[in-house]
Amino acid sequence: MKRNFTSVTEFILLGLTSHLELQILFFVLFLAIYLITLAGNLGIIVLIHINARLHTPMYFFLSHLSFVDFCFSSNVTPKMLENFLSERKTISYPACLVQCYFFISLVHVEMYILALMAFDRYLAICNPLLYGSKMSKSVCTSLITAPYVYGALTGLMETMWTYKLAFCGHNKINHFYCADPPLIKLACSDTYHKELSMFVVAGLNLSLSLLIILTSYLYIFPAILKIGSTEGKRKAFSTCGSHLTAVIIFYATLFVMYLRPPSKESVEQGKMVAVFYTTFIPMLNPMIYSFRNKDVKEAISKELGRICFSEKLPFFSSHSTFFLYYR
Repeated sequence: MKRNFTSVTEFILLGLTSHLELQILFFVLFLAIYLITLAGNLGIIVLIHINARLHTPMYFFLSHLSFVDFCFSSNVTPKMLENFLSERKTISYPACLVQCYFFISLVHVEMYILALMAFDRYLAICNPLLYGSKMSKSVCTSLITAPYVYGALTGLMETMWTYKLAFCGHNKINHFYCADPPLIKLACSDTYHKELSMFVVAGLNLSLSLLIILTSYLYIFPAILKIGSTEGKRKAFSTCGSHLTAVIIFYATLFVMYLRPPSKESVEQGKMVAVFYTTFIPMLNPMIYSFRNKDVKEAISKELGRICFSEKLPFFSSHSTFFLYYR
């Protein structure tokens, strides 16, 4: 069927529940989660920017991971919150495609940033003497550009496959955002190529990025065990532990979401998994790296101490202030 025969101009998002009481409860819950997500990820970005001690490749990649999580959550959550309070839970066809595009793009950017972070840890732990030259500022910039470009192109390709589908009347999406599996179930044209593309792209990228991570850690763990000092081992395990925790949560949910053929059961189950993926993971990542990372905790304490100290300064006389600053 050709694109000209498509009659659907908007979709209705069925959301998580049709019960009014639960919708109000969910609105409060997910609004709180969204605000924590924004504060946590923006806080990590600002902290890394202003603290000179965190101006290293590892935290450079972490700041981009926080940026992607911020964008990812903002792509889905505001519309979900709006629909909790709306009687008519609609999204226009172009807006649906835009949401699909950013969702797919950001997923691929995040998975390869996680792979870059594993590669960075491999170089830092296994080749510490060459780390500074191999991970220079220009190299890091080039490395981080690749996931953004690749994610944008992959998102465009997958969205174009969705655009070619014809929707002939059924417009109720059994989801809280425009996702590929429920959209495929609504299409009244042949979905074989779209499903094949989705499965192949998701499978290849998940496998490739995960292979990079696993290969890196096959070299990292033996190298950590050879470190002589207990403090060195503890710091290495701490930074790697934070990254591995984020990787396990991220990839486990992605495998459940995408490596299954779309069906009524898989769409319903995927919706529950997507709640965790789109709202909780972007909130958890800053916490994982803050609570398990000594450098980040020390940087937070330092900046909080500096803020508290600066707030007390106006209570001193001008001479005391001069003394405090320049002694």
